Amino acid sequence: MTDALFAQLIGTCSAAMLLSAVLLVWRRAQAAALPLISLQGLALAGLVAVLGLKQHSPELLGVAVLVLAFKAVVLPLVLVRSSRGERGGAPLINTATSLIAMAALTAIAYAVSAPMASLGTGPTIQAIPVGIALVLYGFLLLVTGRHAIVQLVGFLVIDNGTSTVAFLSSGGVPIIVELGVVLDVLLVILILYVLTGRIRSEFGATDLDDLTELRD
Repeated sequence: MTDALFAQLIGTCSAAMLLSAVLLVWRRAQAAALPLISLQGLALAGLVAVLGLKQHSPELLGVAVLVLAFKAVVLPLVLVRSSRGERGGAPLINTATSLIAMAALTAIAYAVSAPMASLGTGPTIQAIPVGIALVLYGFLLLVTGRHAIVQLVGFLVIDNGTSTVAFLSSGGVPIIVELGVVLDVLLVILILYVLTGRIRSEFGATDLDDLTELRD
């Protein structure tokens, strides 16, 4: 793989992840969120596969398959089952405010990642701000989401962002480490899936505004 092709593929995968995160924060609709989180997992798997091909690392290619299976297929399917029959509540902030917040968070991501530029000028180092931006966008979803499913999506975006930074900054993560992280995330999602199911069965929906009105 030539350096030019490597840089182009890294940029394409990073752009796909960033675009999906922006659309997740902007749209907030569950019908759009689930395909977007799957696309984000697919782009992350592609990023890892590109690193594996560049480094001729079978281990990284195995990690890419693992990421594809869990983050692009399994976890989105769990979210689909969790959100079945739900419409989702409106976010705490409107679209214009969300766009302004994302612009500010993107600037913060580039400012925070500036010291990492001293590590080199390659395409992987240049793409690290994308991973940091994903983490910040995920926290924005957690803070402003009024629906449990939206907050689940925010949690997954944070996990994808931290994975992106780890892969780009270190050139790869051992498969046993990635397997442990993925299984931890899967366990959390399954617990939250059961929790949202219980909330739905008791109260008919998982809108967090309704839960704040509960009293003893």
